[in-house]
Amino acid sequence: MMEAVDTALRTPPALDEGTLRIVPLGGLGEIGRNMAVFEINGKLLIVDCGVLFPEENQPGVDLILPDFSYIEDRLDDVVGVVLTHGHEDHIGAVPYLLRMKQDIPLIGSQLTLALVEAKLQEHRIKPYTFTVTEGQVEQFGPFECEFVAVNHSIPDALAVFIRTEAGTVLHTGDFKMDQLPLDGRITDLRAFARLGQEGVDLYMADSTNADVPGFTTAEREIGPVLEALFGKVKKRIIVASFSSHIHRVQQVLDAAAVHNRKVCFVGRSMVRNMAIAEKLGYLNVPEGILVDLKNVDEMPDDRLVLMSTGSQGEPMAALSRMANGDHRIRVGRGDTVILASSLIPGNENAVFRVINGLMKLGADVVHKGNAKIHVSGHASAGELLYTYNILKPKNAMPVHGETRHLIANGKLAQATGVPAQNIILADDGTVVDLRDGTARVVGAVECGFVYVDGSSVGEITDTDIKDRVILGEEGFISVITVVNRSTGTIVSGPEIHARGFAEGDAVFDEIKPKISQALEEAVTSNKDHTTHQLQQVVRRVVGTWVNRRLRRRPMIVPVVLEA
Repeated sequence: MMEAVDTALRTPPALDEGTLRIVPLGGLGEIGRNMAVFEINGKLLIVDCGVLFPEENQPGVDLILPDFSYIEDRLDDVVGVVLTHGHEDHIGAVPYLLRMKQDIPLIGSQLTLALVEAKLQEHRIKPYTFTVTEGQVEQFGPFECEFVAVNHSIPDALAVFIRTEAGTVLHTGDFKMDQLPLDGRITDLRAFARLGQEGVDLYMADSTNADVPGFTTAEREIGPVLEALFGKVKKRIIVASFSSHIHRVQQVLDAAAVHNRKVCFVGRSMVRNMAIAEKLGYLNVPEGILVDLKNVDEMPDDRLVLMSTGSQGEPMAALSRMANGDHRIRVGRGDTVILASSLIPGNENAVFRVINGLMKLGADVVHKGNAKIHVSGHASAGELLYTYNILKPKNAMPVHGETRHLIANGKLAQATGVPAQNIILADDGTVVDLRDGTARVVGAVECGFVYVDGSSVGEITDTDIKDRVILGEEGFISVITVVNRSTGTIVSGPEIHARGFAEGDAVFDEIKPKISQALEEAVTSNKDHTTHQLQQVVRRVVGTWVNRRLRRRPMIVPVVLEA
């Protein structure tokens, strides 16, 4: 029976010459911030460098990055960063990595690099890029990389086959096996078979849909559904999608053209990405179909489609602001909003909040739960089984998914004949060494969340997040007292102010004598008590009383001053 990795593992040993070390720094046990580091003979190769979007229990956080501390002292040893495709959860953290060293080579397909270059431009970073295409083989230090076409919900996605003296690794990135893709570019199973024949020592496969039986629906099935919807709607149509889902945007453009509607891109990233996709030939825009946001008010409602960001309920994205009534596009009765996306785990509440807000304004909302207007970009269990049988890997290490997805992927590997002891269910920070066809866990490195909060990166800690949650859920109490240490008496206070309590400050009058008594006893019993110790006395008294009397555990900030 395969076993999950013990997270309390020891520090890994020094790496032997000729051994390949693999350290995932993100994307295991979560959907997002995908990043893996490969090391052999003193050189490092990174595959992907993405962000994770915060959940509701991480208030105030904009983005979550992989923990770069494992590599920050060794950036000169990095021979390149392979970017498998252009989604945020695979490229979003690149600017933060390049802030540390700007000339690390970025390796990827034409579209992927164009999207990351546009992102870096906003950070005023001009990267060194190396464009590759499927079938290409390149040497980066001790790593020989062969790139394989894979099909995903964004064009130009690549898997990477890494050859080293220690063995071979196939990393899929995100992929599925749509047999009739919109761009005609299928996952190259002939190349997979050839690599399987050569020998795959370690297979790192996308796990996101590993617990979904069967096969992922083809993208082609969405176009007719959108066209039929567009034909029924009498007023405005607003479609929300990821700003990088070029296939879905193409289908919206095509459906709009059939029904003689104009399309307006809404949201900065949507406008930017679609301009790039059109310029590079990945998006076919019918002549005269696009209209600028500033001109939409002149358009009849039955001739307009708005293609918007915000399908995951992101608070600052266009759709959320429409739902809250603070966007220039005013959603009203008769409008139809189509959410053309999957729910990323953790975003459900935010998305349902947006749906409720839009429906309250009178809009009809069509989503994956009530119509077939989106398909996943990830391989379901049936597709993964095919790849295991084609590749016949010696070892498997599922990546890209929550724990349930990784376990489901591991069971598929086992079902196809990969020995249980050769299936590694790892966490972020797990250190795996590969040599002579054997992959084994040798330790773990520190690998926490790195929070981006406004302009600060990595300064907010888990403790700060916990404090924010307490402030939001339990309230805040400040207690200010002035004591005379020489006489052991209270000179002023205690003065109590509370925020986030239904009760007024008067409710705290009954605790004030207890605070005074406890402080006087503490000062009298020991004149050497530090101010911090006296503040702890106040915190204990107030905390116990509030918990017992009000059933709350607020943040308590005691201030003790000396007269």
